[in-house]
Amino acid sequence: MPRPHSNEPRLALLPILRRSCRFGKPMSHVFRGQECAGSHEEDDKKVRRREKNRVAAQRSRKKQTQKADKLHEEYESLEQENTSLKKEIGKLTDEMKHLSEVLKDHEKICPLLHCTMNFVTIPRPDALSSCLPR
Repeated sequence: MPRPHSNEPRLALLPILRRSCRFGKPMSHVFRGQECAGSHEEDDKKVRRREKNRVAAQRSRKKQTQKADKLHEEYESLEQENTSLKKEIGKLTDEMKHLSEVLKDHEKICPLLHCTMNFVTIPRPDALSSCLPR
């Protein structure tokens, strides 16, 4: 960028001053006329490094958000499964109570339980047929 011709040295350095202020450099070296030849390269390196850092930070935040979303979905899925299993436990408990009552009622009338020869391991088929539902 060409510098404007001026008798005032500070006005002539205005573009440099603006460029230096953006990157947080102290302005004292500009007013003293001590601009380094390598400062543009250093500025470019800083800009590239900051850009890489910004992109890496965005990538990291995106990855963290995706991980949180995945965990939330897994949580909801497990909650649904838990609710379903609790319902199934309730149904099975009710069925067990019902079957226990049926068994208790059946024990009152079952001839096998009242048989004096209860020590026999193989029951007679005709005795079983009278206990089984038809």
